[in-house]
Amino acid sequence: MNMIPVVSSNLYAVGYDGNTLRIQFHSGGIYDYSGVPESVYNGLMNAASKGSYHAAHIKNVYPYRKIR
Repeated sequence: MNMIPVVSSNLYAVGYDGNTLRIQFHSGGIYDYSGVPESVYNGLMNAASKGSYHAAHIKNVYPYRKIR
C-alpha cells in the first residue's frame, strides 16, 4: 500500500486501498482500519488537524489491527 506522508504532530503517513485505511504514527506504530469509506479517508486527508480527525472519526469507530 502506498503511504503518503502527512503534516501532523501525531500521524506520520496514511495509505488507503479502497477499504482499508493504514495509518503510521510518529511513535512507529502502524494500524490498519477495516471498512473505512473513501469519504472518511478524504476527510482525514483534508482535515486541518489529522490527529483530531482520527480521534473523532476513525479511532474506536472502525475495527483495526496493529501491523507494527
